Amino acid sequence: MEEIRLQKYMADRGIASRRKCEEYIIQGRVRVNDKTVTHLGVKVNPETDKVTFDNKPIPNQKKEMVYILLNKPIGYVTTAKDQFARDTVLDLLKGVKERVVPVGRLDMYTSGALILTNDGDFVYQVTHPKHEIEKTYVATIKGKITQEEVEQLQQGVQIEEYKTRPAKVKILKIDLEKNISRVEITIHEGKNRQVRKMCEAIGKSVMALHRSKIGFLNVKDLKIGQWRYLKKNEVENIIK
Repeated sequence: MEEIRLQKYMADRGIASRRKCEEYIIQGRVRVNDKTVTHLGVKVNPETDKVTFDNKPIPNQKKEMVYILLNKPIGYVTTAKDQFARDTVLDLLKGVKERVVPVGRLDMYTSGALILTNDGDFVYQVTHPKHEIEKTYVATIKGKITQEEVEQLQQGVQIEEYKTRPAKVKILKIDLEKNISRVEITIHEGKNRQVRKMCEAIGKSVMALHRSKIGFLNVKDLKIGQWRYLKKNEVENIIK
C-alpha cells in the first residue's frame, strides 16, 4: 500500500483534523514503530507501520465518516457534553452510533441548520475563514427596520473590537401592528452571537433567530428537531 503522511493517517482514523494532528505530532505525542515523531513530513504505511497517540494504538482501519444536517430546536446547546447538564444537540441524534461533533456553533436560543460529523478534516475546512461559506439567518427583530439600517448591516457594523464584513440583507416583512420586522441576513463569518450583535449595533434587539442555510444546504424540508445524513455530493460541494 502507498505511504501517506502521518497527519492524514491520523485524521482519516478520526483522531482530529489534519491541522490538529500536526500539532500533536510537534508536541511529541505520536509514535511510529515505537519511535517518537516530532517533525512533519513523516510518511507511514497503513498496512505495516504501528502508530500510537498518547501511548494508545491508533486503529489501522479507516473510520467510516458520517455527515449529518440537523434542524436544531431552541433550548439545546451546541456541544458534545454540557457542564450544567443541559440538553445538547447530540441528544437529538437517536440511532447515530458514531461519535460526532458539531461543525461550528449555534447559541442555545437560536434554531436552524447545524452540521455534525466525525470527520475532523471536514470540520477544519468548513470552519476555516478562507472558504467563506455563507450562513443565512432569518431574524425577527423588535421595531421597524429602516433602509438606512439595512445599508449599515450591508456595509459592516462595529461590534466590540472588530467591524463585521459586508453582509447580504433583505427585508422579508414589516408588521407595524405587532411592531416587528423580519430580516434575512447572510454572512460568512462565525463570530460568537454575531447576528444578534449586528442587530444590537443598529439599535435593534432580536426576538427570534433561525439559521435557514449553510452554504447551499437548507433545512426547509426538515422539521425542528429532525435530521438527515448528507449525500456524498453535498459533502463534496459544501466547501467549493
